[in-house]
Amino acid sequence: MNLIRLALRKPISIMVLVAGLFFFGISAVKDIKVDILPKMNLPVIYIAHPFGGYTPDQMEAFFGKQYVNILLFANGIKSIETKNVQGLTLMKLSYYEGTNMAQAAAEVSALANRIQAVFPPGSQPPFVIRFDASSLPVGQLVLSSPTRSNNELQDFANIYVRAMFTSVPGLLSPPPFGGSPRTIEINVDPEMLRAHNLTPDQIVEAIKLNNQTAPSGNVRIGDKNYITPTNNTIRNLKEFEDIPIFKGGVQNLYLRDVATVKDGADVAAGYALVNGKRSVYVSIAKSGDASTWDVVKGLKAALPRIQSTLPEDVKLTYEFDQSVYVINAVKSLVSEGIIGAVLTGLMVLLFLGDRRAALIVILTIPTSIISGVLFLKLFGQTINIMSLSGLALAIGILVDESTVTIENIHQHLDMGKPKALAIWDACKEIAFPKLLILFCILAVFAPAFTMTGIPGALFLPLALAIGFSMIFSFLLSQTFVPIMANWIMKAHHKRAAAMRKCWQHPVFPSHRKKTPSIRKSAGRTRRL
Repeated sequence: MNLIRLALRKPISIMVLVAGLFFFGISAVKDIKVDILPKMNLPVIYIAHPFGGYTPDQMEAFFGKQYVNILLFANGIKSIETKNVQGLTLMKLSYYEGTNMAQAAAEVSALANRIQAVFPPGSQPPFVIRFDASSLPVGQLVLSSPTRSNNELQDFANIYVRAMFTSVPGLLSPPPFGGSPRTIEINVDPEMLRAHNLTPDQIVEAIKLNNQTAPSGNVRIGDKNYITPTNNTIRNLKEFEDIPIFKGGVQNLYLRDVATVKDGADVAAGYALVNGKRSVYVSIAKSGDASTWDVVKGLKAALPRIQSTLPEDVKLTYEFDQSVYVINAVKSLVSEGIIGAVLTGLMVLLFLGDRRAALIVILTIPTSIISGVLFLKLFGQTINIMSLSGLALAIGILVDESTVTIENIHQHLDMGKPKALAIWDACKEIAFPKLLILFCILAVFAPAFTMTGIPGALFLPLALAIGFSMIFSFLLSQTFVPIMANWIMKAHHKRAAAMRKCWQHPVFPSHRKKTPSIRKSAGRTRRL
């Protein structure tokens, strides 16, 4: 009641607040992050450690068990799952709910670096990956060429395409897939090795010594100090054949005498088909805190610049765009809101015959939705499939708030009351029932606040979207609607006069002329 009284007594202040909500809501709609799914914040970290040539048993003995021993010092780990395949150890670390995953990832990285000392020589540091369902790939860059091989395209993707990703904020990308890495094949003749009393290790050592660079210092000549780098790196394929193989004697051999050199590729372990053709693609993902729509827009804007670094016969296209689903959902929500507002206004116009009342109803629906988006942003939520579903559900419910209020105002105006009094009586009459309806609707979605894990991450944005929209719809129906009705709606003087004339017709028993009756009781006559 006090809310309605405040709105009627301080209309300018209420309208300033509504205008502020609308203004900051429009700004929030432009700036809020747009994702496919809400941020899951799954308490899971993966460790992947490759080491070529080892069997699954060896990977478990030399890597898996060592990781388990060192990870017992980590805090908050709920379970450790290990899978060993040929040349790879994969570990899944599950943490308890509420664990600071950024701190946990840093702790795992430090422990993984510490355990490197016990691994076999030549082992590289592992990949420590924090997985989140909101960081799923949002598209793929496909490289195609009518003249070049997939191996060349993969080199272009590694050297030129991925190097340009640093200019796109929030973009992540694994290595390209579809081609085989370039490999220099040196095929040694076993008979020539035996003839010259050589071993394969000597060939490997000779290639290593003659294909390296090292700092050798400076040379001072006069008053100048020259830098003298030692660069023995091989620049073309033919230089491999001129590598000397020292036997320890006077006679010397070269690599071409015992082996053949070929520019080839690694053994293909998989391939990619795009539109039925062998292709090379780069998977595009986003960081957990980035907006899917912003990443996709930034990548599409950078495509011409990336294309300019590639040869003319190499074409770069963006395929499998996953942001389309979210954008289509946003468009569907906007169209549904427009249809709901227009149809509600038409119903008010049809049954009440009041264009101004229809305008008030139409204005309250987008204001409620925009205010709900504003508070979604303030609570750290994003526009995603779940929050859009909540807003879509809310549209079907919040149209009732202002519609019922307008209809009740018309009913009280038809009674012949002054406009201000009719608005006050109408809003006061339905304030408590509408509040109970609001609480009943919110109670349905209240359990979402007690959910944890993936269900909580999915249904909390839906509940917040419905809750904020419904609360603002109720507040607007108690403040904005009475103010606008008092400003722009007209009193029903003619209709009230017609109703009074109609009530005076003889068919209405309540308006017939009453004849006095006489009742005698206890010697007295009482006129009733």
